[in-house]
Amino acid sequence: MLDISVIVPIYNEEENIRTLYNRLSDSLKNDISNQYEIIFVNDGSKDSSITIIKSLASQDNKVKYIDLSRNFGHQNAVFAGMNYANGAAVVIIDADLQDPPEIITNLYRKMQEGFEVVYAQRIIRNGESWHKKLTAKYFYLILNRLSEVSIPLDTGDFRIISHKVCKTVCEMPERNKFLRGQIAWTGFSQSYIEYERHARHSGTTKYSYSKMFKFAMDGISAFSNLPLKMATWLGFITALIAMTMFVRTIWVRYFTEDYVKGWSSLMVSLLFLGGVQLICIGVLGEYLGRVLDNLKGRPPFVIKESNIDKISE
Repeated sequence: MLDISVIVPIYNEEENIRTLYNRLSDSLKNDISNQYEIIFVNDGSKDSSITIIKSLASQDNKVKYIDLSRNFGHQNAVFAGMNYANGAAVVIIDADLQDPPEIITNLYRKMQEGFEVVYAQRIIRNGESWHKKLTAKYFYLILNRLSEVSIPLDTGDFRIISHKVCKTVCEMPERNKFLRGQIAWTGFSQSYIEYERHARHSGTTKYSYSKMFKFAMDGISAFSNLPLKMATWLGFITALIAMTMFVRTIWVRYFTEDYVKGWSSLMVSLLFLGGVQLICIGVLGEYLGRVLDNLKGRPPFVIKESNIDKISE
């Protein structure tokens, strides 16, 4: 077994790959160990990313690659790398160089103190818009309120985990991955280091708002059933309001002279009730959709090509 594996999910990152490789290699062999591997997972890139990765692999046998048959999403790409990592410690890092590769040394040293998980907590987030910072902050605050599992604030997937944690997560069968939550759920000892996150080195972010919304929904549905309970309570509250309005209508109609025929109150009631029903159906649909994904039993990723021996065999 190697000392450390570094997993790098790739999606259209041709401008960053060589710089990332150089900085990773220098940091790993100079500050940690020469027994390492860098696993690039190409998640259906449409640019020349896989060509560059193969070129690096031909020059350096420490470079491994997994070329997925299409775009399966960031979390599944990371999960693919985790399944074939051969290091006693496993690092997850993105290719945009917002997370400095040199920080891996600090993560590794902290792990040597006896921790199974060490995550990198961002104290400064350069190059990110205010609304992204705001939505990310409140997403984790809400998720921690809804979930029984505490997920660290201001963290991403940039972290180091032991081989034991890696294999434990790989055995989890759910189809919709939320790896930072799954790692926290394992309950192994964890700590953190603080760091300053940099602006993206080159190119633009590949994480659209629709992808971020799906990611958020995966996180909430995977670690909390409170939305289902809230839908039930919302139904009871709506029924109570409807009953109250019914009693008031009867009172006004027969015991006062203020009764005015019209559609306003009726339409407001119908729209309110209809909106609540649609919200509840939507919540149920999100959970049922994820149940269906798991029942299908399809693999979370499909490998087209790789230079990792146990895949090639």
